[in-house]
Amino acid sequence: MASTSSGRQTGARDRDSEGRARNARPRDGLGRPLPYGADGVARQPEGVLRTPRETVAEAQELLDAGRPFHAHEVFEDAWKAGPDEERALWRGLAQLAVGLTHAARGNITGGARLLRRGAGAVEEWAASAGRGQPYGLDLAGLTEWARQLAAEVERTGAAVDAQVRGPRLRG
Repeated sequence: MASTSSGRQTGARDRDSEGRARNARPRDGLGRPLPYGADGVARQPEGVLRTPRETVAEAQELLDAGRPFHAHEVFEDAWKAGPDEERALWRGLAQLAVGLTHAARGNITGGARLLRRGAGAVEEWAASAGRGQPYGLDLAGLTEWARQLAAEVERTGAAVDAQVRGPRLRG
């Protein structure tokens, strides 16, 4: 198989040491693939075990930097590794981050849909768990933020600045 100047094999998918498909292409701050060899932003490592508070802090840093796609990956780690009773919470938070990603990329329909889906999941989890602010999370504020942003992107039809419009996870 032929190799490119970057050492990547052409005609083959990028694989990790265990043979699982990985996409080693560089990505921009919103997670969009860039051409091989381009300068991209550092990817979030996958499968990192963090405490819930570490997850929230790291995700907030990424959201503040305008990198909601990367914040989604942090939430996804918590969703996949966390206790069963919290998976819906972390999945909902990941959906909020992906919704913001799509809204920032200009995918108005997908962004609004994911923002609302994430808001519903977070709201439902909070109601069923009887908790409003686990790990300092402002779940009521997040659901309000998501629904307002979804309505705004649908009304204006314009992409949003993820750094300016990112949520505050803690109240």
